[in-house]
Amino acid sequence: MKYKFIVYFLCMGIAFSVKAQLTDLARVEYTYFPQGDSENSFKRFRAFVNVPFQVDDDAYIVAGFEYRNVFLKLEDMSPFPASDLERYQNFTTTLGFTDKLESGWRYALQAEFRLASNFVSKVTSDDFILGGSIFAIRDKTGRDDNVRKPWRLVIGLNYSTTAGRPFPLPFINYYREFAPKWTFGAGIPKSNIKYELAPNMKLQGFVTLDGFFANIQDNIEINDGSGRIGENISMTTLLSGIGYEYEFIDHVLFFVYGGYTLLNDIRIDDGDYNEVFIINDTNSFYTRGGIKLKI
Repeated sequence: MKYKFIVYFLCMGIAFSVKAQLTDLARVEYTYFPQGDSENSFKRFRAFVNVPFQVDDDAYIVAGFEYRNVFLKLEDMSPFPASDLERYQNFTTTLGFTDKLESGWRYALQAEFRLASNFVSKVTSDDFILGGSIFAIRDKTGRDDNVRKPWRLVIGLNYSTTAGRPFPLPFINYYREFAPKWTFGAGIPKSNIKYELAPNMKLQGFVTLDGFFANIQDNIEINDGSGRIGENISMTTLLSGIGYEYEFIDHVLFFVYGGYTLLNDIRIDDGDYNEVFIINDTNSFYTRGGIKLKI
């Protein structure tokens, strides 16, 4: 099935769960995709907060909440009524635990509970998504580590009921400061290279995965003679671009990203995640900006 593995990987929110555990305490952002060769467009507001509670010298419980509001403007002709398929909401709560081992490695466990739907009626069982993750983190970026080129390695596994697979999916990311003012991160779902333009200002080039998944309440029939039924909607994008970050207050950053999609696939699937209709798969420019609070 086209891009199925990537879609499930994105739906689990691995990118933000790991990054939030390491650096981000809160974030508010807005994303806009005008769809190429189309009257359709994608707009998303996203906000999350993570609150750590110290329970021992190196042990923390982290409670998190994330909200996403997606407006998928559908102006192109389609073989189904689009009026109930334009607005989606996602509510996610997480509870994590992390501690440091004597070896220097840190481990993290996280449970996730999510509601994602167009919510045209009351909440149904298909709106619920459950997930769990486990990560191992080796961090040599602190001032007390006394390393010439600071680095960090994160490896992990994540399982979600969305995936419909009996095994977890992997995550890996490697970060390193390799020269004065230069750093890079390599892995999935994001790889980037950053340069410090001036104190508190950074410029980066990146390639990253993004997307969303939601249940469609009151399933729709695809009116093309096939009799197929659409039960959920998903978007998979592979983004390339440049970004600018400015730390205007200690630990508070303004950021703006922009670029071009290398993959842009919006589709409707059936209950077994088989593709039944492609809404748009044309690449286009995009922008994203917001404010984040970092450790």
